[in-house]
Amino acid sequence: MATETMNIAGMRALLERGEVTAVQLAEDALSAIAADTVNGAYLTVCREEALAQAAAADALRRDGKAGALTGIPFAMKDNICTKGVRTTCASKMLENWIPVYDACVTERLKAAGAVMLGKTNMDEFAMGSSSESSALGLTRNPAAPDYVPGGSSGGSAAAVAANECAFAIGSDTGGSIRQPASFCGVVGMKPTYGTVSRYGLVAYASSFDQIGPITKTVADNAEVLTAISCHDRRDSTSLPEFDTDYSKLIGQDLKGMRIGLPKEYFGEGIHKDVAALVKQAAAKLEAAGAVIEECSLPAVNYALPAYYVLCCAEASSNLARFDGIRYGFRAEGIEDLEGLYRKTRTQGFGREVRRRILLGNYVLSAGYYDAYYKKAQQARTLLIRAFRDLYETYDMLLTPVAPTPAYKIGEKASDPMEMALGDICTVPVNLGGLPAISVPCGFSEAADGAKLPVGFQLIGPAFSEAKLYQAAAAYENAE
Repeated sequence: MATETMNIAGMRALLERGEVTAVQLAEDALSAIAADTVNGAYLTVCREEALAQAAAADALRRDGKAGALTGIPFAMKDNICTKGVRTTCASKMLENWIPVYDACVTERLKAAGAVMLGKTNMDEFAMGSSSESSALGLTRNPAAPDYVPGGSSGGSAAAVAANECAFAIGSDTGGSIRQPASFCGVVGMKPTYGTVSRYGLVAYASSFDQIGPITKTVADNAEVLTAISCHDRRDSTSLPEFDTDYSKLIGQDLKGMRIGLPKEYFGEGIHKDVAALVKQAAAKLEAAGAVIEECSLPAVNYALPAYYVLCCAEASSNLARFDGIRYGFRAEGIEDLEGLYRKTRTQGFGREVRRRILLGNYVLSAGYYDAYYKKAQQARTLLIRAFRDLYETYDMLLTPVAPTPAYKIGEKASDPMEMALGDICTVPVNLGGLPAISVPCGFSEAADGAKLPVGFQLIGPAFSEAKLYQAAAAYENAE
């Protein structure tokens, strides 16, 4: 079965040589998804639509009009709109909602000839770090089924890791692409804020959310990001001009590249295996020609509290649209408007979503706005300036993606504070609107013998994706 071992480049080579058709690739992937009774990566499988798209891709290839992703099967996170295919956000609130339009990313991938196999599971409304808050099912880590796949894009990372698609699309608000990519042993990129349109992405926190790719290899990742990046007038935060040739530096050596190793990312709470593997990755990059130096980013200590104040504030505003009147779930037996709002939101939203909405309303309320929201915005500015100052010396920074490897299902579900602390390495990137990539760098052995993947993170200044891919690919291809 071609989908068992092939990345995008491998599948494309088979298609170009005529050894397989796009329809065969899609059928192989759909069979793998149907046969999987463990991982639970998908919430919706689009068999008929996928086979129709695959047949159209084969026709394009026969006519000599095939592009880099034509006929390549992929999966879409279920908070990105797909016309005619339900988009649930893994929530009872939108369990049966079918969009009447495509997100910009969906449009771009359809135009590229890629074949959408289905929609992947996630934390409800992208609020979580383990995919356990999904109201519609449990996703397991393909590397170790008793462990979480990470979140919120856990289904997307699991689908790639389980060879149930060639690539997947996720969204990253505070690490939701990079952390599950690290936990599942695949490559995940959170691009510069504004390079991928958010049109059609169901909003969690609008100044943080960014769509990006999850793949098996660094080169694949660059190709997918090239396909989905664009200026989109329908998204007011979409950037008007930037270079989307993300593969242009892959294969070049790292001579003269300066990489900082912020000491704050290796302090208390970092698992010994994670710290050791990330430092081994640093040594490998140094052997490839990069200059590695320890540096300091003390402002990172403000990141986690600032992130949760600001994200919850934005979430409380964005999710106010779910009122039981216009679309989505509606509570029954309600006689007054206030009761409709209260019952619909209580029954339609899960516990984690309700918790974040309440926190957001609190920090925005009269008497608390200056004490919490304003100070969090000031802390965000300090962090942005601190990153800017470091990038005067370094081309990028190297850190862990998460302080620990994946943990067992249910281990942290009852302690939201402990789960939030797992975001400490990723949220600074979103506060700064910066690009960052997660790259697999080894395994940590758990007490029960499970081999848990670990990733390292490269963080660059805005629009440095090509350079990040250069360094990541040099690591990936090093002996």
